[in-house]
Amino acid sequence: MSLSELPFFELVHVPDLGALFQLVADRSGNGDETVLLAGGTDWIVERHMESVGATDGKRPLVVDISRLGALRGISVDGDVARIGAATTYLEIRRHSELRLRAPLLDRMARDVGAVQIQARGTLGGNLATASPAADGVAALAALDGIVVLGSVRGERGVPLRDFYTGYKKTVRAADEVIVRVDFVLPRPGAVTRWRKVGTRLAQSISKVALAAVAEVDEGRVTRLGLGMASVAPTTEHLPTVRGLALGASLASLTDALLDQATLADVAPIDDIRSTAAYRRHVACALVRGFFDELRDATRNG
Repeated sequence: MSLSELPFFELVHVPDLGALFQLVADRSGNGDETVLLAGGTDWIVERHMESVGATDGKRPLVVDISRLGALRGISVDGDVARIGAATTYLEIRRHSELRLRAPLLDRMARDVGAVQIQARGTLGGNLATASPAADGVAALAALDGIVVLGSVRGERGVPLRDFYTGYKKTVRAADEVIVRVDFVLPRPGAVTRWRKVGTRLAQSISKVALAAVAEVDEGRVTRLGLGMASVAPTTEHLPTVRGLALGASLASLTDALLDQATLADVAPIDDIRSTAAYRRHVACALVRGFFDELRDATRNG
């Protein structure tokens, strides 16, 4: 199917967040599917790869949410940052305070395709697509992000580690909308890292990617957030690595222990982009590399 042969969908706009919640609630109550479209960088590609509505002729209603101010923008209040679901990667790159206080988000956003994709793709879309290779999800996992869902019933916050229940599955109810992501900013002196391993340096889906945030006090790890992409059915938070390292002295974290913990957390597969064996090797190398960097930063700090 070429782009010119894509089926037609009904596209509507809503004036505000309340109207969006009501529309989604009404349609979900009737069993009707609704697609919330901001950048469309994933959804349009998926439509290009499959024939939509070929079985029963029913197609979802597409709602343009790109203009809703309540879903856009970045705010920082003290140590808490909030990023609206319809905020683009380019907006993240251009936010000076985020770049200073959470630089891994800037580095991640620079790796999301070409600048055209960065200008349209949104953080909420990355969350909703639920791909285990999603760059934005890995970065938010390292920051212990809270996904805020809204509906006519109100808002609720879901820790990102609990948001995904399986491959491309989330806890979001049919009448809920991803509104924003909240997280506590790393304190000054924290070490953050973003490393994406792919076929080429730019415009590539990761074979493996690691986002990491750590704070160290008197040689012990007091904050540790990790997010790894493309090594499991969902973005991996590496709980065994976190349990090993959090509260431990850096000197006690040998490469052998880190490798053992990493391999306990990842479950990669062979696919068109890489092999499971290579992904396990890279996952261990990335984790070891981050802790090497952490030790260096502590010694030099």
